[in-house]
Amino acid sequence: MRLERAVSKAKLGGIAPLFIVSDVARSIAFYCDSLGFAAEHKAPDVEPFFAIVQRDGAMIFMKADRNVAPLPNHKRHHYMKWDAYVSVADPDALAAEFAERGVTFSDPLRDTHDGLRGFEISDPDGYVLFFGRPR
Repeated sequence: MRLERAVSKAKLGGIAPLFIVSDVARSIAFYCDSLGFAAEHKAPDVEPFFAIVQRDGAMIFMKADRNVAPLPNHKRHHYMKWDAYVSVADPDALAAEFAERGVTFSDPLRDTHDGLRGFEISDPDGYVLFFGRPR
């Protein structure tokens, strides 16, 4: 006889990619100055090799190691170029905000062939983030 127990589901707080970057300070500046993220953590404070940036529920970890080069997905698989999907309720409004900030889009706001609405931004190391939602 199998005993059944009530299993409670623990709530997940989110998920964040870890990008290997060439220069953590440069990456922090891009995400904060261009995309409106905030630097939540960096280590050490001067010439950091690790950092966490966050904007609302979106968080990105970044780490630099002079022996490891950044390797965005598009360098491995040209047809699978996204390194992160950022869920956005109103991608049109976010695209307008980024345009006002002078951000360059690697793929403009559009309806994709796979049923999404959004746009792509490439960071200084070539990581591609898609900001959008299902249509």
